[in-house]
Amino acid sequence: MFKFQRPFPLIRASSGFSSSIDTGSSNELDAVSRFSEIVPDTVVFDDFERFPPTAATVSSSLLLGICGLPDTIFRNAVEMALADSECYGLENTHTRLSCFSDKALVNVGGDLAKLVPGRVSTEVDARLAYDTLGIIRKVHNLLKLYNDIDIPPERLLFKIPSTWQGIEASRLLESEGIQTHLTFVYSFAQAAAAAQAGASVIQIFVGRIRDWSRNHSGDPEIEAALKRGEDPGLALVTKAYNYIHKYGHKSKLMAAAVRNKQDLFSLLGVDYIIAPLKVLQSLKESVTAPDEKYSFVRRLSPESAALYNFTELELTKWDQLTVASAMGPAAVELLATGLEGYVNQAKRVEELFGKIWPPPNV
Repeated sequence: MFKFQRPFPLIRASSGFSSSIDTGSSNELDAVSRFSEIVPDTVVFDDFERFPPTAATVSSSLLLGICGLPDTIFRNAVEMALADSECYGLENTHTRLSCFSDKALVNVGGDLAKLVPGRVSTEVDARLAYDTLGIIRKVHNLLKLYNDIDIPPERLLFKIPSTWQGIEASRLLESEGIQTHLTFVYSFAQAAAAAQAGASVIQIFVGRIRDWSRNHSGDPEIEAALKRGEDPGLALVTKAYNYIHKYGHKSKLMAAAVRNKQDLFSLLGVDYIIAPLKVLQSLKESVTAPDEKYSFVRRLSPESAALYNFTELELTKWDQLTVASAMGPAAVELLATGLEGYVNQAKRVEELFGKIWPPPNV
């Protein structure tokens, strides 16, 4: 996942994102970028020219892609990890492979940090999703490895699953000044707890919630949105945004799994929107007259958030019990599915490293 850079950007010092307000461009992509930071849902290998990134995410999935493309510029970062003497000397196979994986994530993340002006988000092993102290130890270790290659902490985010243990780890890490990125948020309870924890970025998957609602029933939060005639994924982003802004939380909200232009238009004003390349290309190819690019409507704003009414229950101080009781079947199932996918990818990386280690040049 990368955030892209415009031809003549005005870089915001706070985030490394770019803005096209003053470029004079006249397409829908420029117009919508006045309201939200648009994030291409892409991989590193084939989209640098079309959408040069200003920030990036490094993950097990990315490592698998790098290993599948030997000519990529990041291949050396992986091979250097596999040749690391500290990992090499570990006798326990699992510990050694975990060390290789951490080194590879950081080496690739370090290379990306040299290519983009914004932040690099590093995936934390999803097998630790229910272990608060394990997550914190892993983040501290990754942070140390980044420090060893001179990447400062302000350039980094750490991507953590939004289990209660992950949310609590985020709270403790943020209290140390370490920036966290909470993912797999599928319910208001998770989003509100993440905001109360002070997570730097909270990521909600719009399309996955919609998909679940089309094939299942019985989730009170989703049923309430449908009864109001609202898309449940878009409704959750709107509610979370309003909560964050009405009550002064520092978190930035990221809408992921956006499937089409209408989704994107409905979310204008949210901090970040992750969109497929086909949607971005369509926006880029859709020309707007100079006056039309200012006709796009901001759907989410601090002003509209101030007018949103929350129930007393929604304004609770969220804890493990209240979050668990408030998460409906959609959030429970989608969180479990997301974790399973991340765990499988992490295992595949270690299995692959076990087969190709040591690399030919060691």
